[in-house]
Amino acid sequence: MARVAAIDCGTNSIRLLVADVTTGSDGVPALRDVHRETRIVRLGQGVDASGRLVPEAIERTRAALADYTAVLRRKGTERVRMVATSATRDAGNREDFFGMVRATLGVDAEVISGDEEAQLSFTGAVGDLDPDDGPFVVVDVGGGSTELVVGTLEPGGAAVRAARSVDIGSVRITERCLHGDPPTAEEVAQARELATRVLDDAFDAVPVGGVRTWVGVAGTVTTLSAVALDLAEYDPDAVHLSRLGRGELHRVAEDLLGMSREERGRHGGIHPGRIDVIGGGALIVDVLATELHARAGVDELVVSEHDILDGIARSIA
Repeated sequence: MARVAAIDCGTNSIRLLVADVTTGSDGVPALRDVHRETRIVRLGQGVDASGRLVPEAIERTRAALADYTAVLRRKGTERVRMVATSATRDAGNREDFFGMVRATLGVDAEVISGDEEAQLSFTGAVGDLDPDDGPFVVVDVGGGSTELVVGTLEPGGAAVRAARSVDIGSVRITERCLHGDPPTAEEVAQARELATRVLDDAFDAVPVGGVRTWVGVAGTVTTLSAVALDLAEYDPDAVHLSRLGRGELHRVAEDLLGMSREERGRHGGIHPGRIDVIGGGALIVDVLATELHARAGVDELVVSEHDILDGIARSIA
């Protein structure tokens, strides 16, 4: 048994998983959570417009990473892997970020490709599912990008058929289109047109015909589940493997886009760091629901708490 740590630094959040890993007779690593935590740091603040990471965003990330480093020491972690995704891929001054990580964590952050990000998300997402429910399409709506990956769950582990990452996410679409509080109908229509156009590129690269189960991972999707379930406070046990129909996803998206930031802030299931961007994230998921119905006849989203963090942990087992 090994104790490993996975850190995922995205456009909106930085997340930590410490887990014990065992390998069964089938050779597939099994994870047991020791510690799981999320901080909203908005590393990608303004990157879409300026192409650079702002100093205050790097400092917010450094403070969270310093706390995570202390957790790793207390937990006796043997191996750690940190990946950085959309925001750092796009930043002209990303070496400032890398130097900060090296000084704080003691290891280098890896900027992974969008395709590797998608594959790690798929590996983490499908572990709790019945292989007979495949093929699966796993979708990760992040702050700066959205990943689609299609594959199956085989006796030896996850088998990915196709994957694509495209530059549309909750932060990016909010900064580009959704300026009002709440956004205007014209802004929402512009955002929906943008999301549909960008996601068409993903669907062109990732054929979803024949897919039986749609799995959604990461903070946007899990937050939508918490809102749909009307949770007084976020409860990962209630969210994990919950199911949302296409009509319910559309209703939640319309509700969130029609609310002001103050109104969203009253919902205990929405993390304060997501209040201003969850409407944009919900719109992307709503567009995905429409496309998956049209292309694959899939009408239900399965929400998973297990995602790229679990895939990263398995990769260093």
